[in-house]
Amino acid sequence: MMSCKPISLLCAALSIGPIFSQDELGEPPVKAPFEKKEDSLCVNDWWNRPANPIIDLKVPRDQVVSFGIYTVSNKTLKLTAQLYPLYPKESREVRLEIEKDGKWTEVAQQKVNDLGWSTTFRIENWNDAADAKYRLLHGEKASFEGLIRKNPNSKDDIALAALSCNSNQDRGLRPEYVRNINHQDPDLVFFAGDQSYDHKEHTAAWLKFGLAFREVFRNRPCITIPDDHDIGQGNLWGENGKIAKVEAGNDGGYFFHHQYVRMVERQQCGHLPDPYDPTPVEQGIGVYYTNLLLGGIDFAILEDRKFKTGPLGRHPMKGPRPDHILDPKYDPKVIDTPGLQLLGDRQEKFLAAWGNKRDGVKMKAVLSQTGFCGGAHLHGGVNNRLHADLDSNGWPQTGRNKALELITKAKAVHIAGDQHLATVVRHGVKEFGDGPWAFVVPAVVNNYYGRWWWPEDEKPGANPVAGSKLPWTGDYLDGFHNKISMIAYANPEAKRKNITAWERKEKTNSADFAGRGDGYGLIRFRKSTNEVTFECWPRFADVTKPNAKQYSGWPITVKP
Repeated sequence: MMSCKPISLLCAALSIGPIFSQDELGEPPVKAPFEKKEDSLCVNDWWNRPANPIIDLKVPRDQVVSFGIYTVSNKTLKLTAQLYPLYPKESREVRLEIEKDGKWTEVAQQKVNDLGWSTTFRIENWNDAADAKYRLLHGEKASFEGLIRKNPNSKDDIALAALSCNSNQDRGLRPEYVRNINHQDPDLVFFAGDQSYDHKEHTAAWLKFGLAFREVFRNRPCITIPDDHDIGQGNLWGENGKIAKVEAGNDGGYFFHHQYVRMVERQQCGHLPDPYDPTPVEQGIGVYYTNLLLGGIDFAILEDRKFKTGPLGRHPMKGPRPDHILDPKYDPKVIDTPGLQLLGDRQEKFLAAWGNKRDGVKMKAVLSQTGFCGGAHLHGGVNNRLHADLDSNGWPQTGRNKALELITKAKAVHIAGDQHLATVVRHGVKEFGDGPWAFVVPAVVNNYYGRWWWPEDEKPGANPVAGSKLPWTGDYLDGFHNKISMIAYANPEAKRKNITAWERKEKTNSADFAGRGDGYGLIRFRKSTNEVTFECWPRFADVTKPNAKQYSGWPITVKP
């Protein structure tokens, strides 16, 4: 590594560590194929970019290994190393070492991909009966250390922390989440999507996400799945990977370059267990739907968006957008037209096979991006009453019912994110209450687009929850006429029906954020009683204190 030479004072002032001269840099070894300037901060001659509001990419070279993230399944370790961008003449080799008998032993070397700066190690015949320390190394000094936990098969209670929607309207780190989750010490962490809201700059935003949460997943397995904002779209109906011609994506498919989409999935999903059926969809975009068996709990990991049909041209327009229906008098049957897909045939086949497997399985859960109903009435503000949102998995209704029947048959609960609004519902297919229990967790940051459960008649449904302080629980039809029993919801405070502009500034004082409805979910599986407990924690609750309180209506304990 060369020193800064004549511009050393400038280097010190910028705190970027040693740099190369232009001659020493040379040309980028890979020219990104992106026509729409995707990932522009981290591709080509990235070091010539001006400062950006997301993250400083010019880190000291002993800090270029940003984080590692892993799962262990069927005695196979998959661990992704995420690096900061590298200069052209720096080594692309990343080394994985495991501590054995007090000594570090190198077990593998991998080359990092210049598109996204990540690489995934896959180690078979992993001993999951014992904890093991690992470290990722680059160059002479850069390293990241963590712990690969043993499989908690002997524990009766298995805990999952679930989060989603990490809005960029708050650029700060997330120490309150790290403190709480590490104190509660779950066995597994699940990020349900929208880890990035920077659309065309996923690598920079993913690195910022890692800075915020790496102390949560440094020492425990973690599932991350990308949603629409991660791959650069406000909404996504993947429609088997086709090219979307409309930036809003409502014609179905992916708007940005397929290599960019593949990069995002490589970064976020490379460490997941091998997919059930790895056959790519159109444009060579991969798939990641799979399952993870941990501590006797079998988690199915779905891709809600990848096969779902786009709404444009698929039904008579009932609103200003093909995905929004504003008319409460419309007939929901007119939008459930033949041939529409939700999970698609491939994932339905997977769910059916997964639901029948019981070897080593005590309980089951389905993890996905969003909920299987329309669980909110107000979207973004007091005047934005939306009768039906086709971005939710309440549509298409036929596909929704197929998915719920498979989840019910598997005796699984469903856990998702995306909606910003925390809810627990009991789904109904033919009758109220004949479907699975579902917990949609709140947004990590909810100052961008609030949602509210707020029935227009402001009346409770039939069979309201006894003793609940929430006014609108019980049986309802959503905007698609899907049957749902609302058990609990965590609305932002009524005075916050309009998300104000000043809240979008970067603030870190909890008083500035009170009442917005953000937070996270904690799901506890008790194998001896076959019970699942849903907990919902506000963002700034301090669970290390004895007076910490969950949102009203929680905790909720159910039997699948």
